[in-house]
Amino acid sequence: MNIMKAAVLKSFGSPLVIEDVPEPVLGTGEVIVDVVATRVLSYMNEVFSGERNYALDLPIIPGPGGIGRVRAIGPDATKLSVGDWVFCDPTVRSRDDAVAPDIALQGLTAAGPGGMSLQKHFRHGSFAEQMRLPTENVKRLGAITPEEATRWCALGTLLVPYGGFLAANLRPGETVLVSGATGNFGSAAVSVALAMGAACVVTPGRNEKILADLVRRFGSRVKPVRLTGNEDDDRESMKRAASGPIDCVFDIMPPSVSPTVVRAAVMTVRAYGRVVLMGGVGMAGGAGLELPYPWIMRNCISIHGVWMYPPDAASRLIALVRAGLLRLDEYETRAFDLDHANEAVAHAAANGGPFKLTVIRP
Repeated sequence: MNIMKAAVLKSFGSPLVIEDVPEPVLGTGEVIVDVVATRVLSYMNEVFSGERNYALDLPIIPGPGGIGRVRAIGPDATKLSVGDWVFCDPTVRSRDDAVAPDIALQGLTAAGPGGMSLQKHFRHGSFAEQMRLPTENVKRLGAITPEEATRWCALGTLLVPYGGFLAANLRPGETVLVSGATGNFGSAAVSVALAMGAACVVTPGRNEKILADLVRRFGSRVKPVRLTGNEDDDRESMKRAASGPIDCVFDIMPPSVSPTVVRAAVMTVRAYGRVVLMGGVGMAGGAGLELPYPWIMRNCISIHGVWMYPPDAASRLIALVRAGLLRLDEYETRAFDLDHANEAVAHAAANGGPFKLTVIRP
């Protein structure tokens, strides 16, 4: 039996244990990847402590996806080759129901009993020298250097808002409002919306320094709005900042935010507009989001609840990067080796702001 080094979470509330574990064994419909770089989520410490109550069957090697090189392929792979640089997509779907598949986020969490069943096999994530994935979750990047692998880890962050905008069918020339624009995922949503051709992105928030930085990075298509906390006043300020009717509102607010802040943003959308909900309101046990039934019905508002992204999203996003429409060099990166995985988790928690990326390089 061959062994490899990995960071293992053995119990909630305890540090990761760096130890030797068996290498993954290839099966039909699977690919094994040598992990070169993997991102550390800013809230990974809350997952490991149990605070976020994520569905994880311990012990487990955590880590949602990453960048690596193909080590071994099964007989169903016709485009991949050993040595290819790839993105490892952590969104694993059951294969026996294409309409409503169960989903597990490999190395992070699972949705419902079906997702937990899926996690029993595709469980171990990317905080290791190797990982095993379903063939369809391994996406070719093209040629990159080992050093560039660190920055390509930003794909994992950018894919989340990209999935939301795909669900809302965002079109070039439209006006978008990003609720939560000053956060890690929200700032990524701003860059993705602009890459997809948004004519105007309204960015409400309280942190004026971050709002100004978004304008500095992306120019006059970004329209910052400083929130006051007054729901009605903030809603009108957001509407005024837009260059016209707001076609799409994207919410990625964290669980700690009041639902009134989210509602103020959501209800700026025009009649026949679309709203994407990808945030965490109510997930920590607080009040949920209340929206007026008559407003939704009479204005023909489409509300899309979105978790992650469709299977083809990663390849399409890679194409946006390759075309120069989406820039990975916006991200400030800090890399740790696998022996210092716990330090990486602490660093990510303390440095989770916009365009910041903490990475482990096994």
